[in-house]
Amino acid sequence: MTVRHLNCATMRPLATAPMVAHCLLVERPGGLLLVDTGFGAADCADPKRLGRPFRAVVRPVLDPAETAVAQVRALGHDPADVTDIALTHLDLDHVGGLADFPDARVHVFTDELEAALHPTARERARYLAVQRAHGPRWVRHDVPGDAWFGFDSVTALADDMLLVPLRGHTRGHCGVAVRRADGGWLLHAGDSYFHGAEKLTPPTPPFALKAFQATMAVDDKRRRANQERLRELQRTHADEVTIFSAHDPEEYAALRGPA
Repeated sequence: MTVRHLNCATMRPLATAPMVAHCLLVERPGGLLLVDTGFGAADCADPKRLGRPFRAVVRPVLDPAETAVAQVRALGHDPADVTDIALTHLDLDHVGGLADFPDARVHVFTDELEAALHPTARERARYLAVQRAHGPRWVRHDVPGDAWFGFDSVTALADDMLLVPLRGHTRGHCGVAVRRADGGWLLHAGDSYFHGAEKLTPPTPPFALKAFQATMAVDDKRRRANQERLRELQRTHADEVTIFSAHDPEEYAALRGPA
């Protein structure tokens, strides 16, 4: 099994440093797995569908070559070979590529899917129905599994791929753990944090990012509690678990290429 790190969306917010959309492509004997998708081909073709406020604040580059489907092809694969997509959450910068893989099973926590399908007034702007208008093949997960490095429950996609609850940023936000070739783990922590310095004790993120995360969280107390749990995991198991977030370009640069 080979794990490749992809940047599926470059973003240049005015208030912070540039960001990436760190996705994974897992090459398995039974088919390809994507972890998150970034923006999709339709987003690049019609940026207006992302909404003016989002584009003004986040300033996405929207390069078609950065889409997951373009990178899958560039690696010599048929997009139809992507059999599964595991999502950390359904924010618009994480799911835009779903329509590029219409036959894939899409794994998500039930709480997150319900938030997207039935958003509150506060949640409405972060979930775009147009990105899932093709009717994804949802696979809902809500049954607790075995404990994993002190986290209360996980849901297994397979023996070597797990969904790890990390709620707070959104209702059903999770991390996706993928086993490394050496027996350790990669943990895609999604938007649990935005800057690598947040894994340190004490955390030292840029003020603008700290404020942005608090503003975006649906449950900031829970988000901060899960950040502390990730810091504990970093302190005690950094040799066994490589933690990274969705948007830190330095973490992405350190990991890109075959894992």
